[in-house]
Amino acid sequence: MGKKVLVTGGAGFIGSHIVDALVERGHQVTILDILHPQVHGAGQLTPQYVNREAEFIVGDIRDADLVAKAIKDKEVIFHQAAAVGVGQSMYRIREYTDINTLGGATLLDAIVREKNRVEKIIVASSMSIYGEGKYLCRQCGEVNPKLRSQQQLEKREWEMRCPVCASQVSPLPTDEDKPLYPTSIYAITKRDHEEMFLVIGRAYRIPTVALRYFNVYGPRQSLSNPYTGVAAIFSSRLLNNKPPLIFEDGLQSRDFIHVSDIAQANILAMEKQEADYEIFNVGTGRSLNLLDICAALRERIGGPEPEIVNRFRAGDIRHCFADISKISRALGFKPRVAFEQGIEDLANWARQQNAADRLEQAAGELESKGLTL
Repeated sequence: MGKKVLVTGGAGFIGSHIVDALVERGHQVTILDILHPQVHGAGQLTPQYVNREAEFIVGDIRDADLVAKAIKDKEVIFHQAAAVGVGQSMYRIREYTDINTLGGATLLDAIVREKNRVEKIIVASSMSIYGEGKYLCRQCGEVNPKLRSQQQLEKREWEMRCPVCASQVSPLPTDEDKPLYPTSIYAITKRDHEEMFLVIGRAYRIPTVALRYFNVYGPRQSLSNPYTGVAAIFSSRLLNNKPPLIFEDGLQSRDFIHVSDIAQANILAMEKQEADYEIFNVGTGRSLNLLDICAALRERIGGPEPEIVNRFRAGDIRHCFADISKISRALGFKPRVAFEQGIEDLANWARQQNAADRLEQAAGELESKGLTL
């Protein structure tokens, strides 16, 4: 028999795919989502892709009374609701902290305030909480550098240096034990999510799982939100026949994982006891640079060559890709969608969308706040 499940942020990019996977498996799903205008447009209309077999509550994760009603009789909660945007979080500090950290606290308050049936919680964390990934120095071994100095960035020397001997270092897969050093307000609020939910889960003996998503891409990602994932931002620019903007030199690398594999990881976290009270990376273990991503999208969508900005944006890191050995070993997780297949999926979907390009406005806001160098 299926579980009664609440998915906060269930009308969003990732949340909606989790909802589909749950409904497909016979669970009774309720969505709580505010339909934020930056993601869903000014009309705040329910997206056509939202699963009609799920109950939909339109509301704010910070509304204590509404959240209390939403969790009633629920056995499993997936907390996906969050304001997303590294750059924007650096000048909308209170807003991001309010929605993310206090929104999470509101949900936890509702869970612990009264007797309920909650037996498992899965919370969305983020690779952004690592800051830089793990690196190898030929002289000093494995190292965890923090920020590049302003002097280095002003020289446009983009690659990371060893914090001990200052030699250039090479990126390694980043495992869950790497020290955390979030470099944006968004990342700090994701660390808050992870730590708050695990602390409360342990204290109240509610099995809780934190999933550190790496760079998620795929259908349903908002193409009109200039603070979403880079693959969607590039797609929006290309669809509008404008050059994608790439900061630094384009050789910074990330781990791009298809949204269906994120949904798969969430289902495994719910179903397997081995996940209880644990933290897992959810990525592919493959590193791709931004020039590769842009080239793959241009090949499928068309559009002009990217503009290499050769500038630094506050909150950005150089390299980070996942070590997924823990989730593979403990939960049997294996990414199913290769990048070449997944980017085709994104491009096919993007071509059917009406993408409003707001990147120059967003870049101007960062510039006016002195957040680019």
